[in-house]
Amino acid sequence: MPNGYHGKILHVDLTHHKFKVEEPDDILYRKYMGGSAMGVHYLLKNTPPKIDPLDPRNTLCFFTSVITGAPISGLSRLTVTAKSPTSQLVGDSQSGGMFPVAFKGSGYDGIVITGRSEKPVYLWINSEKSELRDANHLLGRFTADVEDAIRAELGDDKVQIAQCGPAAENGVLFGSIITNANRANGRTGMGTIMASKNLKAVAVSGRIKTPFANPEGIKELAKEGAKRLPGSPVEHLGKYGTAGSVVGKNKTGYLPSLNWSSGYLENAERISGETMYDTVLKERDTCYGCVVRCKRVVEIKDGKYQVSERYGGPEYETVATMGSYCGVTDLEAVCYANQLCNMYGMDTISCGATIAWFMDCVEHGYLEDTFIPGEPCKFGNAHAMVKLVEMIAKQEGIGKTLGKGSERAAVELGVGQELLVSVKNNEFPAHMPQEKRSLGLIYAVNSFGADHCSSEHDYSYGVFSEHMATLGLTDPQSNMVMNEEKVKFALYTQYLYSLLDTLNCCNFVYGPVWQLYRPFELVNLVNAVTGWQTSLWELMLVGKRRLNLLRAFNAREGVGKEADVVPPKMKEKLVGGATDGMFIPKGELEDALIDYYRLAGWSEDGKPTLATLQELGLEWVGVF
Repeated sequence: MPNGYHGKILHVDLTHHKFKVEEPDDILYRKYMGGSAMGVHYLLKNTPPKIDPLDPRNTLCFFTSVITGAPISGLSRLTVTAKSPTSQLVGDSQSGGMFPVAFKGSGYDGIVITGRSEKPVYLWINSEKSELRDANHLLGRFTADVEDAIRAELGDDKVQIAQCGPAAENGVLFGSIITNANRANGRTGMGTIMASKNLKAVAVSGRIKTPFANPEGIKELAKEGAKRLPGSPVEHLGKYGTAGSVVGKNKTGYLPSLNWSSGYLENAERISGETMYDTVLKERDTCYGCVVRCKRVVEIKDGKYQVSERYGGPEYETVATMGSYCGVTDLEAVCYANQLCNMYGMDTISCGATIAWFMDCVEHGYLEDTFIPGEPCKFGNAHAMVKLVEMIAKQEGIGKTLGKGSERAAVELGVGQELLVSVKNNEFPAHMPQEKRSLGLIYAVNSFGADHCSSEHDYSYGVFSEHMATLGLTDPQSNMVMNEEKVKFALYTQYLYSLLDTLNCCNFVYGPVWQLYRPFELVNLVNAVTGWQTSLWELMLVGKRRLNLLRAFNAREGVGKEADVVPPKMKEKLVGGATDGMFIPKGELEDALIDYYRLAGWSEDGKPTLATLQELGLEWVGVF
C-alpha cells in the first residue's frame, strides 16, 4: 500500500450518473505528485480541443497531493482545474481550509468530473461510497445556507462542502468554488464551470487514514516550524493577516490605487490589517494543522454594513481590489463586499478590479453616470462599490455586463480598452510590476493570466540571496532590473511555485524566503510522507512539468506568444506617492520574453518544443 496517497481517483460522469474508480500505478503519482499537475494531465487527456468552456465535455478536476493531510502547517490545500470561462484557456485555482483534508479522508486523491447532469445534483462521498443527490432545493441559496442544509440532510455537522454559489448559477464568468463559506478557489471561474455542469456541491466525509512512511520525521518538522513562528515575518502575517502589508505598500508607493493610476491612496491605513485587527476582527481562523492562523474572521453588528463571522473576512487582495483600486477607504464596506462575494460565490479580485475599471470609465466621461440612481459610480464611493458587487452577483442592470469581466465589458460597452489592467481576460492581483519587474514578465507568460503566487517577488533576490542560492540563483539583482539573470530568477522561482501548487502547499509556509520552511525541508517532508528518496532537482522538475502542461493546453487552443503581454496602462507613468512617474519601459517585456522562452526550452512563439516535452516525459501531449 502506498504512503501519503490512496492510489484511487474517482471519475464521475454526470451525464449518465455513473462512477468509475481508477487505480493508477505509482509511476503516475511520482511523475505528477497530485494537485495542479495531475489535474491538468486529466484535463488534457479528457477535454477535446477548442470547445466552449461551458460545454459538458469540459473536464473539472479536484486534486489533493501525495502529502495533503500530513499533520503539519500549510498542507490542507486543494487545486481545481478546468478550461476557464474567463480566459477560454487553461483554468487553475487553489484554496485552503478544512475541505482538502476531509476529502483526502474519503479515500480518494482526486475527482475527475465530465458531462452535465440533466437536473441539479450534489456529489456525496462518504468513505469511498459515492452518490449523486438531488440539489434542486439548494439553488439560489447563499453558501452558508447551503452548507447548513446539506449537513442537516446528511445528519452530520462535520461534513465538508465545496460549492458554486448563486453568482455562478446566474452566469457570472468569475464564479468561485466556496468551502467553509469563506475559503475560495477564486480565480479563473471554476465555480462557473461547476454550475454549468448542474453540480451544485461536493460534500465529503471520511475517516480513512492515510499512512505515512516516517511519522516521527513529520512530527519533528512540525515542531521545527512551530519553533520558528515567534518573531518571524510569518507571525506578523498571522496577527494582521495579508492586509498587514497595506500601510507599508502605501508608504513605498506599491499599493495599486484608482484602477492602477497610482501606487498611493490617501488614508489607506483605514483599510489596513492593523485597523481590521483593532476594530472589526472577531478572531483568527486557520487551516487544518496550521500554526500561522492568518485567516481573518470579522463581525460587524451595527451600522450600514452588517457582516457575519460565518463569511470570514477580507484578505489583502480583497482590501485592495474593493478598496484602493476603487478609491474606497471604508473598511466596513470592504468587509461587506467580501461577504457578498463569499455569499454569492465570486472571485473578489476579478469582481473588485472590474468595478474599478468601470469607475475609471465613468471618471473619464466615457459612460454617462446613470447606472445607480442617486449614487455616482466614481472612485471613493463605497456604497456604489457595494451596490455594483450585488448587481454583478444578481446579474442586474450593468451587472450583467460587468459579470463578464473587464475585457469583455470593454468590448460590449465599446469604451475603456486603454484603462484595462488584465492579462488573458483575468484582472491583475494587487502587486505592481512597475516596481517588481520580473513579476510583470510572470504576469504576461502565466498560462491562466496574471497571478502573484506563481513566482517569488523581485525584492527577495537581494534580501534573501543566501536562500536564492539553493535554487541556483547566485547573482542578486535589484527590483528595477530586467536582464537575463532576472529572467532566470523569474523562471526558476516559477518552477518552485509551480511545484507548491502541485504538492498543494501554502505559499506562506513553504518557499525560498521568509516562510517557515525552506525548499530542502520540503524535500525532507515529501520523503517522510511518501518514503520516496526525492531530491530538490526532482521536485523542481515536477514544477517544470506542470508549467509545461499548462502551456501545452494553451498551445493546443492555438494561443502562444501573442497573449504574453501586459496592458498598455503598465507603460504609463504612475501619479503620486513614492512611485510617482514609474512605469514599465516600452520594449522591456518583449526583450525579456526572448530570454524566457529560450531558458524554458520553448519555441520563439512561446510554445513547448518536442525536446522539452520529451525531457519531462510529456511527449504524449504533442506539439501544436
